[in-house]
Amino acid sequence: MLTHLSIRHFTLVDQLDLDLRPGMTAITGETGAGKSIVLDALGQTLGDRADGQRVRAGARKADIHATFDTQRIPAARQWLEAQELLQEEAPNECLLRRVITAEGRSKAFINGHPVTLQQLRTLGEMLIDIHSQHEHQSLLRKETHRHLLDEYAGQSELAGRVRQAHRHWQACKRDFEALRDNAEEVSARFQLLSYQVQELEQLDLKDGELDELEAEQRSLAHAEDILRASHELSALCGDDDQGLSVLMHRALHLLRDMPEKSSALQEAEQLLTSAQIQVDEAQREVEHHIDGFNLDPERLREVEERLSAIYEVARKHRIGPEQLPQLFADLSEELAQLQGGDERLDELEQQMQAAEAEYRKAATTLSKARQSTSTKLARAVNQQLSDLAMPNARLEVSLAPLVDRPGPQGLEEVEFIISTNPGQPARSLNKVASGGELSRVSLAIQVVTARTSAIPTLVFDEVDVGIGGATGDVVGRLLRQLGEGGQVLCVTHLAQVASKSHQHLQVTKTADKQSAESTLVTLEGERKIEEIARMLGGMKVTEQSLAHAREMVTEGAA
Repeated sequence: MLTHLSIRHFTLVDQLDLDLRPGMTAITGETGAGKSIVLDALGQTLGDRADGQRVRAGARKADIHATFDTQRIPAARQWLEAQELLQEEAPNECLLRRVITAEGRSKAFINGHPVTLQQLRTLGEMLIDIHSQHEHQSLLRKETHRHLLDEYAGQSELAGRVRQAHRHWQACKRDFEALRDNAEEVSARFQLLSYQVQELEQLDLKDGELDELEAEQRSLAHAEDILRASHELSALCGDDDQGLSVLMHRALHLLRDMPEKSSALQEAEQLLTSAQIQVDEAQREVEHHIDGFNLDPERLREVEERLSAIYEVARKHRIGPEQLPQLFADLSEELAQLQGGDERLDELEQQMQAAEAEYRKAATTLSKARQSTSTKLARAVNQQLSDLAMPNARLEVSLAPLVDRPGPQGLEEVEFIISTNPGQPARSLNKVASGGELSRVSLAIQVVTARTSAIPTLVFDEVDVGIGGATGDVVGRLLRQLGEGGQVLCVTHLAQVASKSHQHLQVTKTADKQSAESTLVTLEGERKIEEIARMLGGMKVTEQSLAHAREMVTEGAA
């Protein structure tokens, strides 16, 4: 529900703050006073195209705020939450804002967050429905017709199940067709993987084996050089005349035979003693190495062949040889997934057929409900049209079968079509030439579907164009009836309509040589009666017109 509208520097309005209540609100005023300014400003907060010429003369920008209570609009709250635009401190309140510069640029905001115009329009369509020759008129969209019919039939939940079943069916179909259409590619991939996995399986490279082979290859490749150097090293450490062990023994003998030794010589003796021990141990290790060393050209050939095989496979796959074990694991897993392709295709086909059957079962049930309800809905709307001075109008609910392309909305396309004159074929609502006729058609439909409609705020502009007298009284009564269950805003020039309102707003325009300005005030009590009298009798208000106006207001509130 719209709770507050704030307008700054928009067309003829300098500053306006308007609190709105549930029920029916009538907006009246003399011709040219600017009765539609409120609706035009509201349209800007719903995503209407910005126009810099609508900025009040002399101002840099127009700023419009519209505050809504979304407590009764769960779809809007869910959308806000999904877009991360919900106000946690006031989750039931939603503020739409539009700023328009004199140059024609604009900015849009939802709850203080910058948004696109499309986001503004998407949310706006959940919050309010404007009925006139207006781009927000949802009644011109076939999807609205479908929603209204399903809600009227009490089948909104079933319609949701149909949409969900269609999505599931299409997902299964995509999976099946993808596997079926790529059968040749899958087969070729399977054969390639089989060869690659077999090759890697035969290679059987273990973790850490590559490092061990490379180290062994280096050792075997230099075996002769290593053995020759080892013998030389053993001789250097040996106990012949020039060996390190003999020379160090002589050095120690000299030190030990000295009668007196300084601290430095004592330290030298200790170091040489330790060194002799280390040299002796080193010689034993070298001898141990020589004793266990084995020249093995055959083993070298085996190692090099093994390494060549590993390097060759790695080059084929354009990876490092150390990555081969992981590659084997990955390719084996992919191959396992591709195995049993025919069985998987059969399984997907069965899932697709089951999903289609589930969809068609639910969609057929929905179709029967639509067919049984469409005549009832059309009959009720036509009765309302007759009361609204359109006795020759005939609304029909068209259910065009979607034989070759059943969709998420069911097995048929729903559209409200109408003939406004005898002998004329029924056509789409957007072919209705008269804005007043279209508004009355909208009013009739909304009255019939009011109890099941999901949008709590309805706006009617030009709903009483071309009518008067008793028909105007019917229009007023119907608008008040709609307001009893929600919120209705109506721009009207008929006293019969305005007298039925719960809230009455009057637009007046003042002008001087420099500028003109429209203002809006709430009328209550005698002031409302005086405005109704003016609407009845023109500028001259008489006691008779006042009495008549008082009677109309009293009857309207009854």
